Amino acid sequence: MLENLYTVSDSEEIITPNLVYYKDIIIENTKKAINIAGDADRLWPHVKSHKMSEMIKLQKEMGIKKFKCATIAEAEMLVNCHAGDIVLAYPLIGPNIKRFIDLEKSTKKSRLWAIGDNYEQLKLLSEQSVLEGAKIRVLLDVNLGMDRTGIPIEKAEDLYRKCYELDGIELDGLHCYDGNQNNKDINIRKKEVADSIQIIKLIVQSLQDDGLSCSVIIAGGTPSFPCYAKYKGIYLSPGTLFLSDYGYLNNLPDLKFIPAAALITRVISHPNDNLFTIDLGYKGIAADPAGLKGVIVGFENEASHFFQSEEHWVFRMEKGYEKDLPKIGDVLYVIPTHICPTSALYPKALVSQNGKIIDVWQVTARNRKITI
Repeated sequence: MLENLYTVSDSEEIITPNLVYYKDIIIENTKKAINIAGDADRLWPHVKSHKMSEMIKLQKEMGIKKFKCATIAEAEMLVNCHAGDIVLAYPLIGPNIKRFIDLEKSTKKSRLWAIGDNYEQLKLLSEQSVLEGAKIRVLLDVNLGMDRTGIPIEKAEDLYRKCYELDGIELDGLHCYDGNQNNKDINIRKKEVADSIQIIKLIVQSLQDDGLSCSVIIAGGTPSFPCYAKYKGIYLSPGTLFLSDYGYLNNLPDLKFIPAAALITRVISHPNDNLFTIDLGYKGIAADPAGLKGVIVGFENEASHFFQSEEHWVFRMEKGYEKDLPKIGDVLYVIPTHICPTSALYPKALVSQNGKIIDVWQVTARNRKITI
């Protein structure tokens, strides 16, 4: 299925396991996302999947100027890359309030946005902003049913009106993350998005009718992004699809974004006649997906997961494929089920183009702090 896309010609000297990004595929995935959005300016992509300055620079060259992030370090990385608009899509609590304000005050080239879903939380941001002589742009975080953060959508308008009068912040829109709108059936996703859009537009219209500014609406994570694209006035915020992974390829095939990252690994043992072990334990690949953590390119049907430990991953050859047992030392390529936490396990990614390693990209914001 994915053979011939991931082999690199100069793998002999590569230490394994290692993370490889495929620049050609990243560029094609980005072009496809821009085409679906209709305009690069509508995209407000999340950087948590890669946390890399070089990835941001590449996407800026392709016309994307707005970005979303989850940590202060990621926000600082974006400021250093001179991103246009940056939304930190994570509630600011404790020391992060002052860190965010300090970052906002340090830049003249980027516009930073915070989010909030609770009056007391936004009041703390308001008080610190007043103390620092700052004015912080804010989006109200709306819960569309994922139940992770956000004010329940039926309570969103009342909270927006209450927070609108707070000093030190400038409330001007809604952040509507919708990771729950991920049904494998595209028609169900479209229906869920249509229902959400109807409520969102009613809220925005009601606020605007009373003279409250609500100009920025961000929605559309990777699964629902194409569904939101047809609605005007919505900024789209996919994250994973630029790299994609086996999880989305397998669960949401209608997206048609090709995985652009792989883990290069080697066969280190044959513990039994039909078993082989690779040097990719769960310290080298995201452990959070339930079930399969990744697939070996070219062995999707030939080999199955037997067990995995910290530094080892053992596979069993399926009946009828025993003769295809890979040799000791063979280089293999694994597509992770979940690329986002996988990338964060590595300090850098090797970058392949046209089958050769051409560069190394540092995982710039892998740590929680850069300087701020």
